Amino acid sequence: MQTFPLMLFAAGFGTRMGALTRDRPKPLVTVAGRALLDYALDISTDPCVARRVMNLHYLGAQIAQHIQGQDIALSWEDPILDTGGGLRAALPLLGSGPVMMLNTDAVWTGQNPLAQLAAAWDPDRMDGLLLLAHPDQARGHKGAGDFLIDTQGRLSRAKGASGPVYLGAQILRTEGLAGFEQQAFSLNLLWDKMIAQGRAYGLFHQGGWCDVGYRDAIPLAESLLHE
Repeated sequence: MQTFPLMLFAAGFGTRMGALTRDRPKPLVTVAGRALLDYALDISTDPCVARRVMNLHYLGAQIAQHIQGQDIALSWEDPILDTGGGLRAALPLLGSGPVMMLNTDAVWTGQNPLAQLAAAWDPDRMDGLLLLAHPDQARGHKGAGDFLIDTQGRLSRAKGASGPVYLGAQILRTEGLAGFEQQAFSLNLLWDKMIAQGRAYGLFHQGGWCDVGYRDAIPLAESLLHE
């Protein structure tokens, strides 16, 4: 079995949650009686995960207290670094080689998303492998699809077309992060490089998913969990 270090993204401000994140970070907003973060932590216990690292910024002390006693290294950000900058800053904790990543603002059903990625990872063909869903199966998602996918699984940008949605779980090679001069930047920049080289691939999640990035998505997530 292939194993990977895992980066858990938990540093964001959660502004789309409105008043719910005025005095607590988005990962600690409750869904069906549990902190949203706990659903990601459940997923992260799969044997494919070699070690866990979490980035923190907004009200990060609350998250650090919530996970106290768990074997999770913390990467504190000041200022906040976005996904690309945050991943690069955490590399001393993650180590070299491909890194698995998981957003902490979603709920999942079905197969473990990280286990699916680990089983499908092919280092000879891939620099990136992103977990996807068709738009009609991506609950809580707003907007158009993110990518197009060909018959071999290679990704290109959707550019307004209707295509699969990125679900916030992926495996990436991290060597390309060194090429960006800015301190804070999005992983979209690294994806674009991988796409241009034909090294970005997609995989469809075998189960349900709901984006819980905004307040009105909470009942959608609770409905998915109760079905």
